[in-house]
Amino acid sequence: MKNQLPASTRMVAGDAGDDRETIEQLRSAYARIRTELAKVIVGQHEVLEQLLIALFAGGHCILEGVPGLAKTLTISTLARCLSLTFKRIQFTPDLMPSDITGTEVIQEDRATGTRAFKFLRGPIFANVILADEINRTPPKTQAALLEAMQERQVTLGGKTTPLPEPFFVLATQVSIEQEGTYPLPEAQQDRFMLSVRMDYLNEDQEVEVVRASTGAEVVSLDKVISGDDLLEIARTVQAVRLPEALGVYIVDLVAASRPTVEGAPDFVKEYVVWGAGLRASQNIALASKSMAAQNARVEVTLADIRRVIVPVMRHRISLSFRADIDKLTVEGLVRRLLEAVPEPR
Repeated sequence: MKNQLPASTRMVAGDAGDDRETIEQLRSAYARIRTELAKVIVGQHEVLEQLLIALFAGGHCILEGVPGLAKTLTISTLARCLSLTFKRIQFTPDLMPSDITGTEVIQEDRATGTRAFKFLRGPIFANVILADEINRTPPKTQAALLEAMQERQVTLGGKTTPLPEPFFVLATQVSIEQEGTYPLPEAQQDRFMLSVRMDYLNEDQEVEVVRASTGAEVVSLDKVISGDDLLEIARTVQAVRLPEALGVYIVDLVAASRPTVEGAPDFVKEYVVWGAGLRASQNIALASKSMAAQNARVEVTLADIRRVIVPVMRHRISLSFRADIDKLTVEGLVRRLLEAVPEPR
């Protein structure tokens, strides 16, 4: 299927990333973080891989699953491996936007007697934010993260305050079938680079967790990477080459998910209410670059795209009631898209 987007929005090959030594350092950092995480987190290899893809690319990530899968522990353990400021925000139905961003208070100067507004910063002013159970709070409060996630700043009372760099929102989300949840607005979901699905451990892994978590041993984690290191890693990831043919293929895949685009597959028109937007194309490209860099490669391959496309697209496609009846998931639809859109030669 030929992509219907204007030529100005088409992806092009990235800048040459020939510094193999820098790529090798990135791969080493990835290995060190995985080693530290393995001290606490058992199994969940694909989950950790996807979290680090987003982290190294400078993107936000949402982790979804039923309660009790150690989603919060996974993110907090990752934060402990980084020399960054970390704040946890527990999202509840009574949480207010000002509880996240901060608020202005009137402060009096005792010497002069004059009063002035002072901005008291909220917990959003940290490098790593754990938005725990983000869909337990109403959309009004969820929206407090929108500007922070996109522009890396907070505006209050007409004054804009930049957030610290680097800045990551790592959110956990309980399954929407759980009682007392509020679906994230589409615009908010689109700000997350990846949506990672966390599932139950197998029996051997669960036994290992039970033995370790009920013992007396205290695990000590080393901080293996700094904020400056992460900013440099993000620049390295951006410099990984994206061949033009693969850039066009990414855009064609995303365009094929839109039922209103001419030439969309029949199953898309039947099962999709609305498809993925431009951010999906951008994030597939960036996540593929991060995947390539973690494997010490300076150029994206088709395998990288296949590896990251599901977590990028999972939260960006809305399925129809017909899809629910036929038990078609977004993951299944994406696999059909991969079969329907011709691969570049």
